[in-house]
Amino acid sequence: MTGGATFTTDSSPTVSSVPEENRLGEYLRARRELVRPEDAGIADHGRRRVPGLRREELAMLAGISADYYVRLEQGSNRHPSDHVLDALAGALGLDDDAAVHLRTLARPGPRPRRRAGRPEHASPHLVRLLEAWPSTPAYVLGIHWDVLAANTLARALHPGYRPGVNLLRTIFLDPDSREFYLNWDRLTQGSVAALRAAAGSDPDHPRLTDLVGELSLHSETFRRLWGHHDVRGKTHLTKHLNHPLVGELELNFESFSINGAPGQQLVVYHAEPNTPSAEALTLLSTLAASEPGTHTKAADTRAGRARIEPTRQPPG
Repeated sequence: MTGGATFTTDSSPTVSSVPEENRLGEYLRARRELVRPEDAGIADHGRRRVPGLRREELAMLAGISADYYVRLEQGSNRHPSDHVLDALAGALGLDDDAAVHLRTLARPGPRPRRRAGRPEHASPHLVRLLEAWPSTPAYVLGIHWDVLAANTLARALHPGYRPGVNLLRTIFLDPDSREFYLNWDRLTQGSVAALRAAAGSDPDHPRLTDLVGELSLHSETFRRLWGHHDVRGKTHLTKHLNHPLVGELELNFESFSINGAPGQQLVVYHAEPNTPSAEALTLLSTLAASEPGTHTKAADTRAGRARIEPTRQPPG
């Protein structure tokens, strides 16, 4: 996938202006700039003019010539050997997901055939399965993080977990997201890395290009994280949430790939048994069953209160 958004003369963002054949070079440059010299065992004698490692320093760490590395980064050499790729991955400190991504950029396969005008959808069988879990928040994400289906408890947990909403747009552009996601900084890093991992097979998809452009234009945080080129699949983590009705929740997040729907994920939340979070989730389930739209109404009340409170005058 390409790197950070660039801007045309009319200020509309695009995913990247780098030619497709130089995606490997763009990735190498971005990752090189994130490696601190001291972490690579290189002494820093004074002020450096570039962030991270210099080209010749990375070449030395990988055991290749500086001239050869420059050709890789500039795109004039497009066929590094497996040995060179492994050496570069080691020198850059890439984890398994990032190393696989590096190899994919160097050995791109055929692009998937797109079916124009055909939106993603969740299997009806899967939708019925979600609704059979009244005590477990669960939803289905599309390849570009569009919510395709969600059960009642997921919608009660957060209004962003409902069909038709793009979850990345909610996380980065909704001002209330920082209040709801108590570990927002960590969440944003993982979300951007997961988007790259999920969409890597088709980095020029128009939906992806539009989404990255919009988020890059309106969110400095997204623009910075996208430029890091992190690649990481999301399978399990713990989320700390602040619900307007039931308070703070510590929920485990599990993500499962869906057979027959490449790129789609089944996302399930659960609390550890016999914990305050489990009790709060049970309460939320009861509220959601008796009054649909629980979270949305509470969020609207909180937003209205926030609008009113600044205009109040102190007594006396």
